[in-house]
Amino acid sequence: MKYKGYQGHVSYDEEAKIFHGEIVGLRDVVTFQGTSVKELEKAFKDSIDEYLNFCKELKRAPEKPFSGKLLLRLPPEIHERVAYEAERSGLSLNTWIKQGLQKLLIPPSETKPSRKKFA
Repeated sequence: MKYKGYQGHVSYDEEAKIFHGEIVGLRDVVTFQGTSVKELEKAFKDSIDEYLNFCKELKRAPEKPFSGKLLLRLPPEIHERVAYEAERSGLSLNTWIKQGLQKLLIPPSETKPSRKKFA
């Protein structure tokens, strides 16, 4: 689910018979829920709009989902080795690092990042 640049992740609580969702890529925790797809989609959009309005009231910039840009600091020796391996592989440094990280990642369904509670 996507809305205004934000993305939601949904799970189903079989015991409660309810869909529960959370906006991903934020340290703030923004949740939504519904018992049908239509209800869930409305709650998703409403939660994002409420979050944006709440931030506006507090005069604070809302968090944006991850941009994809990452500043990485390495010891010069590692930087040299990584650059050499990337060149040897015929890849840009960015592509080589991205491919290496993708190999190390646990599938998203098996892990959840630590986040602050939205209040």
